Amino acid sequence: MPALAAAAFLALLSLDAGQWGPLQAADTAISAAFRGYGERHPDLIAVVRVATDIAVTWLYLAAGAVATLVLHARRRRRDALFTGAVTAVIPILWSLMHLWLHSPRPTGGFVEVHTNGFPSGHTSNAAAAALAAALLLWPRLRPRGRVLLAVLATAFALFVGLTRVMLLAHWPTDVVGGWLLALAVVPPLALLTRLPDRSGAVAR
Repeated sequence: MPALAAAAFLALLSLDAGQWGPLQAADTAISAAFRGYGERHPDLIAVVRVATDIAVTWLYLAAGAVATLVLHARRRRRDALFTGAVTAVIPILWSLMHLWLHSPRPTGGFVEVHTNGFPSGHTSNAAAAALAAALLLWPRLRPRGRVLLAVLATAFALFVGLTRVMLLAHWPTDVVGGWLLALAVVPPLALLTRLPDRSGAVAR
């Protein structure tokens, strides 16, 4: 799955950087539909402006730092290392791409953001947090709990991505890129931070 996500991310990145016509046309059409919907429902847009900040970067970093410290205090050192890595690596990656890639956002949106847009930072943060939480909690849950966890984690990542498109803060392509970035990066980080020690046992 991570390899497929990485390949899809790189393909999408190439198409976006190359300004591929069909992709731009799809982005424009979907964003136009959301623009019309938002103009007809200003009260909903006002709510979404607040709700989208659940994945703002400072909150993502703060929550990740707290989770890392709590896990370390409970002597779950590998889990703490994984959580700290996800907290640091995901924002670094999308921030570098915002810095290096020319990818303008939609103009005249319901929020004003003046940086490059691929991939969506909010979406990357949300998807990474949801996936990391799922990987940490999965072994400790029973089947019903796992189903609920999968539903909640997926819904959270999808919701944040949808808010970014609704607000015209990002093109749909940027949001898909954020989902793919998390899927490509978080599982390998989980694997790397759970390498067996010299005795062959996986450290906690």
